[in-house]
Amino acid sequence: MSSILKSVVLVALSGVLLAGCASHRSSASVDKASASSSSTSVSSRRAAKDIVLTEEDVTDRKYAVLGDISVSVSKTTLFDQDPTREMVNERLREEAYKLGADAVILTRYGTVGIGLASWGVLEGKGRAVAFKE
Repeated sequence: MSSILKSVVLVALSGVLLAGCASHRSSASVDKASASSSSTSVSSRRAAKDIVLTEEDVTDRKYAVLGDISVSVSKTTLFDQDPTREMVNERLREEAYKLGADAVILTRYGTVGIGLASWGVLEGKGRAVAFKE
């Protein structure tokens, strides 16, 4: 085998091996400037997975706004799975949990696209709220 062909094969194999080690990257930001100043009673949750997500407003319960959350999930290589709404929902719940929220309301999602530092991005936004008892 010629040395050029060996080099091409070595580079191709290295790329495949490195792609298998890649994972998704995510980021989040919270805007607490919109948070309500009233005190709330946060229910005792067991985990972030218990936080309710809805694309609608909650009209049957009173709540206090804790802040607006914005997250993004990116795939780091061309070979990774495209980000999904489930991945974005998980990140929204994690950020809401950090604020002591019971729910994320008015959730909305961006479209999957290619970014400068990633091969696909999906964004999600919502408002973290704590229910009043």
